Amino acid sequence: MQAGAILNISCYLFVSLADTAALRDRLHAHAEQLGLKGTVLIAEEGINLFLAGPPEAVNAWVDALRADARFAALTPKESWSETQPFQRLKVKVKPEIIRMNRPTVRPDQAPRAPALPPATLARWLGQGHDDDGREVVMLDTRNGFEVDVGAFDGAIDWRLHKFSDFPDALAAHRDELAGKTVVSYCTGGIRCEKAAMVLEAEGLTAWQLDGGILKYFEETGGPHYHGGCFVFDERESLAPNLQPVAPAAGGNAG
Repeated sequence: MQAGAILNISCYLFVSLADTAALRDRLHAHAEQLGLKGTVLIAEEGINLFLAGPPEAVNAWVDALRADARFAALTPKESWSETQPFQRLKVKVKPEIIRMNRPTVRPDQAPRAPALPPATLARWLGQGHDDDGREVVMLDTRNGFEVDVGAFDGAIDWRLHKFSDFPDALAAHRDELAGKTVVSYCTGGIRCEKAAMVLEAEGLTAWQLDGGILKYFEETGGPHYHGGCFVFDERESLAPNLQPVAPAAGGNAG
């Protein structure tokens, strides 16, 4: 159910882009015209965005973007807020839309690693194993401070300081994951896209949680998850109902 006047969307798509500068200028001009705020990152490997504004303005911007055939598959995740959670609009060209510092890991140029629907993950966690009877382990690919706000019950947390630390952490812990079904997860799915590719390259049985924690909340209500989901805007953390988590008295959720 809608709660609030501001529509918040988050979305990413790995797709090869050769016109990043021109695309930046066009998307910035349209978002500015519509009064939207948030962040749009563009790279040769794709697009990653977090935008908020009146629903009609957000939808108009998304519709215009989808009119470009390269972005027709965009499926934004939605939540609502009473106020605008972003202070300004930023549209930037970056080397990567999610930084891993591994140039050979290019989801836009390779088959996608297997994606696990949220409902299937909830069922696996409930029954204690996957459909082949293998142990399921949840691997959090987020930074340590995000994990502290909330995570899947019993998830592996390597206390990452930044996502580019993930490949080295995996190299140090690979043997602990052997013989298990590994489900990598993050906020909205983008980090899992690259993490699952690296896991597969190491010969592990790996899935990515399709749509990340936010899609899991939306489709399942959040069973087997404790706490909130940290988000990089003024809301700080979202509960499984996708509403902002109220800070504890005298404390801060983040």
